Amino acid sequence: MSDSGSGAGRPVNFPDEDVMLASCNPKKKAGRKKFRETRHPVFRGVRRRNSEKWVCEVREPNKKSRIWLGTFPTEEMAARAHDVAALALRGRLACLNFADSAWRLPVPASTDPKDIQKAAAEAAEMFRPAEASHSDDAKRGETENTEAGEMKVSESLFYMDDEAVFGTEKYLENMAAGMMMSPPRSGYAGDEQEFDDYVPLWSYSI
Repeated sequence: MSDSGSGAGRPVNFPDEDVMLASCNPKKKAGRKKFRETRHPVFRGVRRRNSEKWVCEVREPNKKSRIWLGTFPTEEMAARAHDVAALALRGRLACLNFADSAWRLPVPASTDPKDIQKAAAEAAEMFRPAEASHSDDAKRGETENTEAGEMKVSESLFYMDDEAVFGTEKYLENMAAGMMMSPPRSGYAGDEQEFDDYVPLWSYSI
C-alpha cells in the first residue's frame, strides 16, 4: 500500500508500530455544548444511536460528503467497519481503531462507496459476538414458528355446508312441490259412495 492516498484492492502490509491508532490520538472535544455527546470516547467514526446500537460513517478525503457504513449491535463491529473505509481512503495515513486492522480485514475492490460499504460489512460480521448471532437466530426461529403455527391453524379450519349435510336444499324443493299439489278429495269408504264435490283443504266444516 502506498504511503498516502487509497490502497483499495491491494493487501495492506506495514508493521503495527507504523499504524496510527485512535487510542494514541485523542479526539477533540465536541463543539456543540447543547447536545448530548453521542460519539464513542475512543473509536473513530463511531457514534451511539438509541443507546443500544452503534453507527459508523467516514468522511471522504477533500470532500464534504460522508460514506455511510451502517448500524451495528456493538461498538467493535462499527469500529472495524471504520477501519476498512479509512484504509481504503487514506492508506498509511489512516487513523485506525485497531492495529491488526491493517492486515486482518478485507480490502475493498476500489474506492467506490459501494465497494467500501460491502467490505466494511464483511469486516464487521467477522467480529459479531456469538450471543448476538444466537439472538438473531432465535428471533428468526420465533418468526418461523409463528408463521408455521398460523398455517397449521388455517389448514385445520374447514367450511361445513349445512345444506349439503342436512339436505336442506332438497327439503325446500319438496316443500315447494307439495304446496303446488291439488288438495285431496274427501269421502267415506264404508258407504261405498263417492262425492264428486271437492271440500276445501283448510275447511273444518263438512
